Amino acid sequence: MSGASSYRPRLDRIRLRAFQAKLLRWFRRYGRDLPWRHTRDPYKILVSEVMLQQTQVDRVKEYYTRFLREYPSVRDLASAHPARVRESWDGLGYYARARNLHAAAQKVAQAHMGKFPRRLEEVAALPGVGRYTAGAVVSFAYGEAAPILDTNVRRVLTRLFVRRRPASQAKLDRRLWSLAEAAIPPGRVWEFNQGLMDFGATVCTARVPKCGACPMRAMCIFYERSGKHSNTSQEARS
Repeated sequence: MSGASSYRPRLDRIRLRAFQAKLLRWFRRYGRDLPWRHTRDPYKILVSEVMLQQTQVDRVKEYYTRFLREYPSVRDLASAHPARVRESWDGLGYYARARNLHAAAQKVAQAHMGKFPRRLEEVAALPGVGRYTAGAVVSFAYGEAAPILDTNVRRVLTRLFVRRRPASQAKLDRRLWSLAEAAIPPGRVWEFNQGLMDFGATVCTARVPKCGACPMRAMCIFYERSGKHSNTSQEARS
């Protein structure tokens, strides 16, 4: 799936290596301790990723632990009655996610004999699983060098690396997917992808980015253009 686009970003390798090193160092120090980061079980990672779609992290924590107590394996979820799965999801909202997760578990049980697939294309073919979620599962569970591109990662990469925005959203998406793939340091995909998401969620935020606390600001196109230098002290206190 990573070969779906022929676009290859032209990156300054020294700048890219600096970005990788800074992000990994930042994540080691500031990365969040989240329950789904203590597993390499692809099923449990899929549960977390589906729950996190359109839902705040703090709200997901409680549901994630409770859901996995009830359905500890993909076979347990696959064999559950749809009404029971819906009840287990009650209060989390966007109930199509629960139906898709249940259908995905059933497909794993039926088409893959209960063994979670390892290939990106096979994971992406599960009901309700798109390119981002598939990349998250195979990179976090299996250490495959698959890119991820959620809202936070998209914002970080755009601010740091996109100097001229393409004319269409499709071209921008293609560029960002290629950037996300090209930026993965060999053998460090788990920390790098997790770090990208955390960095976008806690530092490079949408409305009030914490530029004063950002280790990337010296290389950031957004920071350079926004005239934030004079606001650094105030943002560092926010």
